[in-house]
Amino acid sequence: MNDIDAVDVSERGRYLSNEIYLISVIIPCYNEGERIYRNLQECLRSLGELKKPFEIIAVNDGSSDNTLKELNRLAMVHPEVVPVTYGKNAGKGNALRVGTLKARGDLIIFMDADLEIHPRHAATFIKTMERTGADMVIGSKRHPYSKVDYPPKRRLLSYGYHIMVRALFGLKLTDTQPGFKLAKREVLIKEMYKSKVDRYAFDLELLVNADADGFKIVEAPIELNFSRPLGGRIGFRSVKSIFSETMDIFLRHRLNKSSDRIPKASAQKKLPDKDLQSP
Repeated sequence: MNDIDAVDVSERGRYLSNEIYLISVIIPCYNEGERIYRNLQECLRSLGELKKPFEIIAVNDGSSDNTLKELNRLAMVHPEVVPVTYGKNAGKGNALRVGTLKARGDLIIFMDADLEIHPRHAATFIKTMERTGADMVIGSKRHPYSKVDYPPKRRLLSYGYHIMVRALFGLKLTDTQPGFKLAKREVLIKEMYKSKVDRYAFDLELLVNADADGFKIVEAPIELNFSRPLGGRIGFRSVKSIFSETMDIFLRHRLNKSSDRIPKASAQKKLPDKDLQSP
């Protein structure tokens, strides 16, 4: 019996097994020109194996290289690929927000462009959602069935951040940061309008808000192959930004603790439409 077979079956969410639904995959892209064509081809192969209609919304977040050119080149061959572009870099969180509002799918998957977590995980995540009735399924490096290979520095930072998040928010989750996430459309649409963070702590804010609203979040195992050069992009400035954004989320969460609170239109996140460009 593997980890998926061991999950308790719930009537909630079983409809996924018997219905045809559209899957939207949202991939933020920033200076990924060297590998984005190849990586999206891999996504197309893996998603095709699901035997479900899908779209890949690739959000070019102000790249200064040939990322947009490569996205457009692939879209000419594969209409499932939908390029969206911003003239300036606005952050991964903003890219995911824009992609979500463009998405047409009943289920939405967040995925990083570097494919450190392979797109084949989509099948496992969907199966987990079917069996548990979850509203959101997220990858966890600390799941007992996960296979993770990443540098000691990143491992230490990740563990420290996990302790901080548990202390501040009391989330019953073992990990908040892996980029691979699956959610029902209605969950993300509701939570996107509450989110304010555009960069590092976007994932945390999304989960904190979804948990506060009573949505069921389930963790799934992942295989993570760390591929970024020189230990990745996490430096002192990044750590400082993550800490600052996390504390901002904590303060907002304390002020708005009621789980059924609906934000007023004036408090909703404004999208920088003036920076959204045609591909």
